[in-house]
Amino acid sequence: MSRVVELFGHAAGERENWKEIVVLQSCPYLGRRCYKIRKSDPTVSIGSCTVDYGRVPEPIIICPTRLIERRKIFTDCLHLLTSHEPGNELHLVSEVSIPGGSVDYFVVSARRGKVKDFVGLELQTLDTTGTVWPERQRLLKELGVLRGDAAELSAKKYGMNWKMTAKTILVQMHHKIQTFEHLNKKLVLVVQDRLLAYMSKEFNFGHLKNPALIGDSMHLHAYKMEKQKDGSFNLGMQKRLSTDADGISLCLGLQAEDRVDLEEIVRALQARISATTLFGPL
Repeated sequence: MSRVVELFGHAAGERENWKEIVVLQSCPYLGRRCYKIRKSDPTVSIGSCTVDYGRVPEPIIICPTRLIERRKIFTDCLHLLTSHEPGNELHLVSEVSIPGGSVDYFVVSARRGKVKDFVGLELQTLDTTGTVWPERQRLLKELGVLRGDAAELSAKKYGMNWKMTAKTILVQMHHKIQTFEHLNKKLVLVVQDRLLAYMSKEFNFGHLKNPALIGDSMHLHAYKMEKQKDGSFNLGMQKRLSTDADGISLCLGLQAEDRVDLEEIVRALQARISATTLFGPL
């Protein structure tokens, strides 16, 4: 039995027109074709969002785009826009470069095209070791989409790169939180609860505030995959933690580095906001 739980945003247990789904190769969270393509054949999108792994029955998300389902992670950050006022417009801007790196998303409060406040979001899911492709092909055979494929006979297994994933994102957060704290703004790391559980066990997380304090610069939002009656999965908030730049340094034993002026980020955001970035349903 295949260990792929969700393909192109649809749970394997759902009754769907799978042939059409596989032909369209569409990501329902982005509203366009899945960007994860096969290196050997760029015309084929992989589409694997979530997989089973280990003894824990809850599936593991392996695609960060899966986290933007229903845009819940963005609405769960609106309270951190402490300078937002009624009448301001909300914008969602992706992939904004700042000195020292790039931030996945910004939720921006703006009035008449001028940025009044913002909160940054970084999305992190688990990286796999090995390929999930044979499991994907097994699923398509089980669903009746494929009659047979050499890949589904492969004995190769995939694993989860727990340590590298956790340490890499914490190092990135350490660099970026210096900037946000200097600007008196908030940065949110969005993860699945299973990754948070690993990070809490392997790193020093005992000093993080639980529940989160709105005044802290660094927030960590963990979501759980909640199975619905129809076999699909929805994200549900599981835990909110918070700390500051010193707190992230305690996790890793690193020193503060990057600081930039508020005007640099504001200029980058104002150049990107437009009618197409207005925050709303797809």
